[in-house]
Amino acid sequence: MSMDFNIFMNDVVRQAREEIETAGYEQLTTPEAVEETLEKEGTTLVMVNSVCGCAGGIARPAAAHAIHYDKRPDRLVTVFAGQDKEATAKARSYFEGYPPSSPSFALLKDGKIISMVERHEIEGHDPMSVIANLQSLFEVHCKEV
Repeated sequence: MSMDFNIFMNDVVRQAREEIETAGYEQLTTPEAVEETLEKEGTTLVMVNSVCGCAGGIARPAAAHAIHYDKRPDRLVTVFAGQDKEATAKARSYFEGYPPSSPSFALLKDGKIISMVERHEIEGHDPMSVIANLQSLFEVHCKEV
């Protein structure tokens, strides 16, 4: 039995996209969509999605559950590293002072980076610690919903 790697990866990517979209995040697939969204007034959480099994399998559930909190960002968006390369590069241009990291989370306010939860804060950690990390940022920087 042989498996076509491209078919397998397309399925993995589709599932990763669906998982984060179902959680309520808008996919930004072009640099223009990234710029238009991140320049808006208010707070935006950007989830840099990834097919990385270990860290991605922690980040996506954390992204889904962290937003069930009294305070949360005005917008929830995602870019997909390794898939939507131009959109991801544009998003990362807003993350001044932080190296590229995926999966990761960036919290912006009025188009300016406030903080990031980088891959090293996700990989090897349990989803609950990532959720707590995100919610502590929401507590300080976001409005009650």
